[in-house]
Amino acid sequence: MKIGGVDMGEFEYSGGALCLDFANTWSNRSDAAKDRLTGYDDLLRWAGGSGTLSDAERAELEKAARRSGDETTAVFAEAVVIREALFRICDAVARGVSPAAADLEVLNEGLESVPQQRLCCGGACCEWRWPDGPTDLRRVLWPVIRSAADLLTSPDAERIRQCEAPDCSWLFLDRSRNRSRQWCTMEDCGNVSKVRRFRQRRRQ
Repeated sequence: MKIGGVDMGEFEYSGGALCLDFANTWSNRSDAAKDRLTGYDDLLRWAGGSGTLSDAERAELEKAARRSGDETTAVFAEAVVIREALFRICDAVARGVSPAAADLEVLNEGLESVPQQRLCCGGACCEWRWPDGPTDLRRVLWPVIRSAADLLTSPDAERIRQCEAPDCSWLFLDRSRNRSRQWCTMEDCGNVSKVRRFRQRRRQ
């Protein structure tokens, strides 16, 4: 839940795209205390909540992380670099300017290390699955990177917006008919902004 740009303790998944939800794990980039990712365990919690990791996959990665201290630290550091590059790219797209080449390079390097998904079918249902094999601590990042590539090369890229609340940096897809949405959620930043405007009018 988030109120006025402040994450109140639980991850939210309201950005409209997995990669935007990942970027939104830091609700206000002017305040380091509001960064919800502080270690690999948080990364796994976020991925489990997003549905990109099953309980079994999360448990397996937790065990692997405990065995691989230095590698775990490196993967988490990479995750933060990817998140911040992704935020800057989407922020630029939302403002109608070209993303920085260095940020695009971060995303492209991430893409090079993402394995190809395989189509698996059971009965009448088919789905994309990541390859089986040795536990890779970067597994938690693969869906995020793929989501970013899919979003940025789709017509939906034109719908990327950033919340207009002064203390919120959340990104979202504007699905409104006239593309006039201003807030990450009306229940949080939208209502807070309404209250602020009301109080300003009363003071004036």
